[in-house]
Amino acid sequence: MENQIPLDAIDRRILRALQGDGRITYDVLAAQVSLSPSATLRRVKRLEESGVIARYVALVAPERVGLGLTAYLNVRLEKHAEVHKRNPMDLFRAAVQTWPEVVECAALTGEMDFLLRVVVEDMAHYSRFVMDTLLRHPSVEDCKTSFVLDRVKNTTALPL
Repeated sequence: MENQIPLDAIDRRILRALQGDGRITYDVLAAQVSLSPSATLRRVKRLEESGVIARYVALVAPERVGLGLTAYLNVRLEKHAEVHKRNPMDLFRAAVQTWPEVVECAALTGEMDFLLRVVVEDMAHYSRFVMDTLLRHPSVEDCKTSFVLDRVKNTTALPL
């Protein structure tokens, strides 16, 4: 794997614990992984510095802050650009970074080029985003939407 960092069993236990609670104290974490707090701190710092731990965040429940509608949008881009223009993929990648409704964007293989996870207040907000932002982007040729009815599983934890 590209840029893979070697992890031992203790590193994996540390990561599992931090994925469950990123605010856990070093004393509690150390007890969970059977190390001293200072050794645990050194390992966590190494995991942070190597990029294994990318950052710490608060996970916000969208419904609790008025963002009750989640949609997945498959987006297809135009395939041809004039020579003096930037690549449609590059233009789209840059634009999507500026759209706050898009909380995740993945480039895909297959018929569609990108999959967006969009979180909005309601259908009116969704409609404004699609009509006024997404479909007005010059690189976008088509999009197809699926709305989330129920979250069957929702985790940020990786299977370590």
